[in-house]
Amino acid sequence: SDAICNLVICNDSSLRSQPIIFNPDFFVEKLRHEKPEVFTELVVSNITRLIDLPGAELAQLMGEEDPKLPGANSTASGFFRSLMSLKRKEKGVVFGSPLTEEGIAQVSQLIEYLHKNLRAEGLFRVPGNSIRQQMLKDALNSGTDIDLDSGEFHSNDVATLLKMFLGELPEPLLTHKHFHAHLKIADLMLFDDKGNKTSTPDKERQIEALQLLFLILPAPNRSLLKLLLDLLYQTAKKQDKNKMSAHNLALMFAPHILWPRNVTANDLQENITKLNNGVTFMIKHSQKLFKAPAYIRECARLHYLGSRAHTSKDDLDLLTSPGFKELQPLKSQKRSRLDSCHQEETQQRTEEALRELFRHVHNMPDSAKKKKLIRQFNKHPTALTPGSDVATPPAPRRTRSRSFSGLIKRKVLGTPVILERKSRDTTPEPKRVSKENVHLLQKCGSPAHMSQAKLKSLEGRKEESCRRMRARLLSKDSSSL
Repeated sequence: SDAICNLVICNDSSLRSQPIIFNPDFFVEKLRHEKPEVFTELVVSNITRLIDLPGAELAQLMGEEDPKLPGANSTASGFFRSLMSLKRKEKGVVFGSPLTEEGIAQVSQLIEYLHKNLRAEGLFRVPGNSIRQQMLKDALNSGTDIDLDSGEFHSNDVATLLKMFLGELPEPLLTHKHFHAHLKIADLMLFDDKGNKTSTPDKERQIEALQLLFLILPAPNRSLLKLLLDLLYQTAKKQDKNKMSAHNLALMFAPHILWPRNVTANDLQENITKLNNGVTFMIKHSQKLFKAPAYIRECARLHYLGSRAHTSKDDLDLLTSPGFKELQPLKSQKRSRLDSCHQEETQQRTEEALRELFRHVHNMPDSAKKKKLIRQFNKHPTALTPGSDVATPPAPRRTRSRSFSGLIKRKVLGTPVILERKSRDTTPEPKRVSKENVHLLQKCGSPAHMSQAKLKSLEGRKEESCRRMRARLLSKDSSSL
């Protein structure tokens, strides 16, 4: 289903050698930006199918209520919370400010540099030099171009500054309103044959739930989260050099990207293990978490295919897919064919769609509509035969068969005789003829098979016989007189 675009025609010869990149989540992003309410309702309805969210937690996830976080009503560690909030009061252009595209552009310099220095032992665990970190922080806040490859800064300085940036955000990267959903995702476990929950995590459901949850993150948060998790994934792959496994990295970053702000370890208590394991899972499976589930892609695509007013012709031409043909097989047959290199594949897909439609019609309850559809299928039996390249020709029209006695009567009465049209290639079924012309039909065959010359000769004989009959009648009348 990912191969939506099979053929792209490019008129610019200089661009034909370039690789063509097509985003399979194009319609997902289109729906997110153009109709955010519809998109959020679609995603959240599938999240609630996977995890159980009570009314209050669901309202918090939807942004309808302020999130109720652990430690909010406790005064035991109020001193520590106030101390941490004082540290975040000094806001800069990048550090301590809400996440923006400008801030992501500045911080992405740190991430790019760390990708080149993943072998440093104790990366993200060993602190860097505080003086160099302050210089680097001031440069990022002022928007100054920084040459990190000059050798002035160490990889530990850059890694510590990245954690500092995440820790000084007004809210965690995964947002406060998603906090309870992440706790529920960590509790998704497999069930045994008797339906009892086991202690084995259900990885498939966890991945699917995280994919959905990441879809409704704010766009800046989602962009930076993707960059960060990819960096941590690459770091864990080189743990034989840097001694930093996915779990060790999760211990370093969980307080910055998932823990609610102004809380301590005592506020979280038993949830600390769940949160750390959740970040570990995100790092290990980061390459799968930023793809929309297949059914979300299909719903978004069908949303625009169903409303032609919001879809351009180019979109419709690029979206020739088996799923859409199964839903509208008759319309797809009337569309223009693909180029010759794709004709065979298109023919096979069309035949499969017709077979599916034929089975659907036969499963319908008996009605006049069902009988009408079956009659239409019977008119085109070869359409259901695999590999049939030629469509069934239309049934030929039957030519009218006129009795010879009727022709003679109309000739005598003065009615003009309409000559029969030339017969077609196919032989029509002859109609019944009168008894007085059976012997003529046996000799000459059906009038539809007669040539024009034979037909004229027959008419000549008829006229001659009529004249003789009139002459006889006139002679008898004159003799009687």
